[in-house]
Amino acid sequence: MSALLVHGNPDSHLLWEQVQESLGDEEEVVAVDLPGFAAPAPDGFPATKEAYVDWLIEQLERLAERSGTVDLVGHDWGSLLVQRVASVRPDLLSSLAAGGAAVDVDYPWHEIAQIWQTPGEGERYMREDLTDEVGIPYLIENGVPETYAKRNAWLVPGNKDCILALYRSAVHIGAEWQPALEQVRLPSMVIWGREDPYVPLVWAERLAERIEAELVVLDCGHWWPYERPRETAEALRRLWSGARA
Repeated sequence: MSALLVHGNPDSHLLWEQVQESLGDEEEVVAVDLPGFAAPAPDGFPATKEAYVDWLIEQLERLAERSGTVDLVGHDWGSLLVQRVASVRPDLLSSLAAGGAAVDVDYPWHEIAQIWQTPGEGERYMREDLTDEVGIPYLIENGVPETYAKRNAWLVPGNKDCILALYRSAVHIGAEWQPALEQVRLPSMVIWGREDPYVPLVWAERLAERIEAELVVLDCGHWWPYERPRETAEALRRLWSGARA
């Protein structure tokens, strides 16, 4: 059996480094880099939510060919993407774990996301407000360890353009993706930081109810894989063991 871990904005596979260490070597656990986050996106990659879902499905198909169905885990934008993958390709999955973002028709995008979704204003914000001198301290203040904050995806050439394209493709993500998500009945877990400032806990509760998932609430903010890696690993191990029983 194998697991695929998916990061969000502005992270990379490094988001899962401490979680992987806590999981040990009991199984194959792969943390991927979404195009445009750890390195510039390939030429022509549209960076829409649909393009990222298609890319993830390709990774899962390769993994499933080698080791069978996969345990899929996502945080932040990775959470939204894995919810969609579970909706359209449940045949590839053994279980689903998601947290830090929820596909929900009633969710109002947080303030910064709404800026990114606004043509012109989003570009200005990326250029003038989200400088390296601002972005790194901001992440540290919100729970990202300094070592990882200094390697955030906003520093990667072209990443800010990818983020603008991604958020603008997702203005109506709840209306577009929730109906199919409601049909998902995989062994599932929703993992959330109790003090998440971007997506409050109520959205986790709604998501867990929608997909009949176990809700795991950790005493931290948004970045639970960084802030609570051991507890995250314990929760995932419990989900995966139950899914295979």
